[in-house]
Amino acid sequence: MKPMELPDTGHLNAAQGWLELGNHVEANAELEKIIPQLRAHPDVLQVRWAIYAAAEKWEPAVEVARTIAQLLPDSPFGWIHCAYSLHELKRTEEARRVLLPVLDRFPTEYLMRYNLACYACQLGNLKEAWQWLEKAIDLSGKADVKQMALDDPDLQPLWNEIGEI
Repeated sequence: MKPMELPDTGHLNAAQGWLELGNHVEANAELEKIIPQLRAHPDVLQVRWAIYAAAEKWEPAVEVARTIAQLLPDSPFGWIHCAYSLHELKRTEEARRVLLPVLDRFPTEYLMRYNLACYACQLGNLKEAWQWLEKAIDLSGKADVKQMALDDPDLQPLWNEIGEI
């Protein structure tokens, strides 16, 4: 794939800036200024996913994340965001099936384990959820994951136990 250069990198950076400001409409407008040959570049697709997520357009978010996973199979981004998008569509079992086969490729990626904890919890598998959460804590550190988990409604059934760690 052709490397990105100015002015396209400028449009990509502007899109990221608009997203940080909470304006996914302007972010999208900036991506549309990128030459068509580079709109499928993984960096552009990652911002495109964030735009769809901000707009809660989960079906196209799934497709963009799947494309990223195909283009960059050794990067966790596509896998994590595909699963997350499926979960947002209430296709949680499918989200789980996206992550489980690739988990061994990313032995230090705590977020995959954390998300699997969320998915297991929402599927009613509290023991499994706790096991995934413990693995995420082992990889990331107790304080970080504990606070994130206590703020995550997906893990609400475990909040009492999480509060004790």
